[in-house]
Amino acid sequence: MVVTTANGSLRDMARRIEHHTTSPHSAEAVFGAMVDESYLRDRLAEIGGNNAELVTYSSGGGKTTYQLKQGVPAEHLPSLVKSVLGGDLVIHRTEAWTEAGHTGTVEVTIHGVPGRLDGTFTLTGNGSGSKLTLQGQVKVSIPLMGGKLEGLVAEQVIELLDKESEFTAEWLANRG
Repeated sequence: MVVTTANGSLRDMARRIEHHTTSPHSAEAVFGAMVDESYLRDRLAEIGGNNAELVTYSSGGGKTTYQLKQGVPAEHLPSLVKSVLGGDLVIHRTEAWTEAGHTGTVEVTIHGVPGRLDGTFTLTGNGSGSKLTLQGQVKVSIPLMGGKLEGLVAEQVIELLDKESEFTAEWLANRG
């Protein structure tokens, strides 16, 4: 979104995003899955899309960092996104999780789009289950279309987080 300031100059604004998912599993169990290399590979195989891969993975000292590549075929994209990309949507996602406090950061970029999503994850106990919260912002720097694309990216992120939450619950149930 572009906003005109009091002095008449233009200033880019990012779209804020906050989303919650819940799980019947404990925060410890969900966190354990989120930083498990096998879980990540299974999740990508199930819902990662075209040419999905775990690009990098490292874990030690209470911290886990990984980079994912995910894809969405052009035929599943809104026409506005197709016109900007000219093909499939390729998402690069880096997450860093810290065991202490069950928190994480996420950075998402989309190949061919001058923009990104930056956010933080917080995983907390919720009665007998848990709640995962993403707080962040989406910024796309394309004149006139940036705001619409930010909205589409935010919608896609929410949809993906919901699918990942469902997958995680099933993955954990199958191991319990």
